[in-house]
Amino acid sequence: MDTIMADAATDRLNRLMARGAVFFGSEVAVMGGAMSWISERNLVSALSNAGAFGVVACGAMEPARLAQEIAATQALTERPFGVNLITMHPMLDALVQVCLDAKVGHIVFAGGIPPGAAIKKAKDGGAKVVCFAPALALAKKLVRSGADALVIEGSEAGGHIGPVSLNVLAQEILPTMAEQVPVFVAGGIGRGEALLSYLEMGAAGAQLGTRFVCATECVAHPRFKQAFIRGAARDALPTVQLDDRFPVIPVRALQNEGTKRFLEHQGEVIRRFLAGEVAKDAAQLDIEHFWAGALRRAVIDGDVENGSLMAGQSVGMVTREQPVAEIIAELMDQARAAIRTRA
Repeated sequence: MDTIMADAATDRLNRLMARGAVFFGSEVAVMGGAMSWISERNLVSALSNAGAFGVVACGAMEPARLAQEIAATQALTERPFGVNLITMHPMLDALVQVCLDAKVGHIVFAGGIPPGAAIKKAKDGGAKVVCFAPALALAKKLVRSGADALVIEGSEAGGHIGPVSLNVLAQEILPTMAEQVPVFVAGGIGRGEALLSYLEMGAAGAQLGTRFVCATECVAHPRFKQAFIRGAARDALPTVQLDDRFPVIPVRALQNEGTKRFLEHQGEVIRRFLAGEVAKDAAQLDIEHFWAGALRRAVIDGDVENGSLMAGQSVGMVTREQPVAEIIAELMDQARAAIRTRA
């Protein structure tokens, strides 16, 4: 009886993930979140080799550098993986061409609404296009523009975030859009039971980032990983903005000395502006430049006090360093166990 129930749970989970897995050409419908300095050849290839779908974070890379990273990733895996491109990148068109030349099958546009020309170029070149949709109206617009799939990312996620939780976005977007294109959920997902619940709501799969930071294959500095292992959900907070006149892009990260100093820095810059010592544009630029290079300092150099510890609220579920394959197996086991419990 136990074997029959286990097989039935596996079949049920595979059916729920089938659409997402087919879309990616993977075994499980789990997409790696694109994290700058972290989602590089080693983690990306490990994800794809373990049956998930790795995504290279292009970030600020120039075309030649991206071409190198794609080639290095292809040398480590024969399985499909994608590339995440920031829509505001000044060389976006050239980056799309790099992906097409390398026969990358999936291009993920992030950080804003992608230009129609970029979507068309990617699709004409044979790539599938994935876009982020923070609201239902935008989801509809992106599909009309040619998006083959959507990611809805809640404010629980790490790094740059929108204002709405995944719980709300899923209720708003999945009932309308899931029939049209595969929709992948992201933000705060750290266990298989959560993945299962969104699959049952109509999601094609999920994107996870924070959960994979402490993968054995991840190149992040040991001190960066330890900060994640020690961190709790309540420690991963969005950036605080002191004055509406000086907007701050919200970023969710673990609190450290750097976040405290950023508040002090904002206060000092605003004081100088009010005293007439600095112009508004210069003050805004000063605030924006505070975190320049901070993510690299934390991830690569291990400066966890002054660097940026971008992390999602699922960080509390990161308890130890594990191989990627083990993490994915845990997620699947948890989902199957939940199915058996319900049965």
